[in-house]
Amino acid sequence: MTYDLYLIVARSFAIDPLSDILAILKPKSYLTAGLDAGGEWAIRFGNRPGTIKCHAVTAGACWLDMDGMEAPVRLTAGDCIILPSGRTFTLASDLTLTPTEAHDVLGNARPGDVIVRNGGGDFAFVGTRFEVDDRKAGTLLGTLPPLIHLHEADDRAAMRWCIMQMMMEVRDGRPGGALATRHLAHLMLLQAFRLHLSRQASDSVGLLYALADPHLGWAIEAMHGDPAHRWTLAELAGRAGLSRSVFAQRFRERVGETPIGYLAQWRMMLAKDRLADGRETLGTIANGLGYESENAFNTAFRRMVGCSPRRYARSETS
Repeated sequence: MTYDLYLIVARSFAIDPLSDILAILKPKSYLTAGLDAGGEWAIRFGNRPGTIKCHAVTAGACWLDMDGMEAPVRLTAGDCIILPSGRTFTLASDLTLTPTEAHDVLGNARPGDVIVRNGGGDFAFVGTRFEVDDRKAGTLLGTLPPLIHLHEADDRAAMRWCIMQMMMEVRDGRPGGALATRHLAHLMLLQAFRLHLSRQASDSVGLLYALADPHLGWAIEAMHGDPAHRWTLAELAGRAGLSRSVFAQRFRERVGETPIGYLAQWRMMLAKDRLADGRETLGTIANGLGYESENAFNTAFRRMVGCSPRRYARSETS
């Protein structure tokens, strides 16, 4: 890895709330493979809720057409894309062709394989598909666009390195490969979201966009750093360096939720994660998230999740 790329990678761990969010999503590498296509071809990738896909074009060019997208996008060698919604899309040399279902082309691919189509030689890409908890993904990632297209050379180099490294890890089966792929999965997504968010308009709404606002980011970092604290609007406004009224208005406009409402939602995200893990008692979880008693935690959980913590834990472990 070059020194410049090392710096890009190292800086990816700087934003703690975003790291927390990706840790909650628990991305798991489900398939990393490549395609080498020749001649005329078209492949349709079906809708897969709860998946995030990262692709790098390594040779040639193709068209990308996605359900709900206004117009197709031309991809050329060096381009990197992230598809965070799992939405149906088609890659093709010519979009007028009838596409073949991806399962018929890649269904027998093993991790790290490169599938050759029509003799290959004209177009190539490598990609990784992650599975995440789609219930959490909707809340945390739902405001992202269906396509994130990385244009800058440095951005593409960092993402391409991650994807190629993932290909080698899953193909070679070296000791420690499982841990390496998990870390690469987090790194790829973290880097992609940071690059994307740094370029967004100031009127975009959603938690991830709010992290790009330095004032709101300080307040969100405080809540993530100590979710058990009984944060008040005044305290959070002070962390943000804003008056209470300006902070409350900006938070609602950028996050789509009040600061205290977001704190309650984040506590529930953490609670569900710890319940699914199954190693803590309800009392320990309640105390660690700032609830006065187990009963208070039960009441809040039922109100926000729709079932008791015990029932939720059983559904996650069954």
